Amino acid sequence: MSKMNQATNQATKLLAIVLAAAFCAASAMAQTASAPAASTWDKDHPRRAEVNQRLENQNARIKEEVKEGDMSKAKAKRLHTADKEIRQEERDMAKQNGGHITKQEQKTLNQQENAVSKRIGN
Repeated sequence: MSKMNQATNQATKLLAIVLAAAFCAASAMAQTASAPAASTWDKDHPRRAEVNQRLENQNARIKEEVKEGDMSKAKAKRLHTADKEIRQEERDMAKQNGGHITKQEQKTLNQQENAVSKRIGN
């Protein structure tokens, strides 16, 4: 076999190996992408749903107070900011707990929501 044929055969084998490796890598990535992520948040978990429903209710109350002229836009902005911080804390807690929040975390978030709720009516 000539040196040219040997080089061609080696290049062909190398190309086949590279293509096979690329195919395997692409196949593994596709399987990973289609599998549900282990850290998928359970947004419908009852404790999370209760906390988030309260935040939605408070948001609606704030908007209604502004609409009726009973609350300044500046105060509404402060209250919305406080609610956003609670929502972010809820997300952070859920992220640490596999998509849900513990009863104690729910209690803590509810206490924070209660404080904001009291500020809405005042």
